[in-house]
Amino acid sequence: MKKFLTIFLIIIFSQFQITTLYAGSDGNIELSKNKNGNQNYEVKDCFETVNRGVFAFNQALDKIFFEPAAIGYRFLPKPIRSGTSNALNNLSNVVTIPNNILQGQLKDAGVNSLRFVINSTLGIVGIFDVASYYGLSKRDKEDYGQTLGTWGFKEGCYFVLPVLGPTTVRDSIGSLSNFSGGDAWYNVTVRNNTQHFEDADYYISRLTAGVDFRAKNLESYKSLEKNSLDLYASVRSLYLQDRQRKIKNIDETTETLNDDDWEEIDTQ
Repeated sequence: MKKFLTIFLIIIFSQFQITTLYAGSDGNIELSKNKNGNQNYEVKDCFETVNRGVFAFNQALDKIFFEPAAIGYRFLPKPIRSGTSNALNNLSNVVTIPNNILQGQLKDAGVNSLRFVINSTLGIVGIFDVASYYGLSKRDKEDYGQTLGTWGFKEGCYFVLPVLGPTTVRDSIGSLSNFSGGDAWYNVTVRNNTQHFEDADYYISRLTAGVDFRAKNLESYKSLEKNSLDLYASVRSLYLQDRQRKIKNIDETTETLNDDDWEEIDTQ
């Protein structure tokens, strides 16, 4: 039971990385076009009434717990936040690299592999982004939901899970891949008994990643809450738009704050 609750909390925090936030959205989104480029298709919000209720619950929970945790995180010295962010980005490569390969992004897979090796060793488990000094710049993160999208799988219904937040059928299936052998970090910490790592190592890294991302987007989310006529529709729109951008590897933000290093954010 204790282990189940711990995993539950991990997933809660990790969901904050799913959605990037911006106050300029009104909930409308142009997702993609058919082969002739003439008509857009719409991701169905199959359970909107229920989703809105769950969304309201999640918002209340965010105000009580998650936002205060992110605010407290911001009081840490910038070098600590930056080093933590670098280490977490480095660790995410264990999921990004296999998805680079599955999507045919062999060059990116090679760059990310070199970055992982260099930063894990010379960069002291990724705390310092040494690889960038050698010209190996960061690549976009990839996941199994994005891979399914590049393979042609449609999103399926959009829905909001209690605490876990926005998702689609496709992205939920992709997330399950992490717990069925697709995440090397999960494999060596939780799935298999190893003498070098413990279950807590995985849990702590996931929790920290969620708090780190939430802290980077405090202002964006406050602005979104203040200016959106329909917050639920805006978050839904931004989630779907961001996922589509990532699947198509469009090199631009979705009117959002990037998940960059703290130095980059502070200079914006």
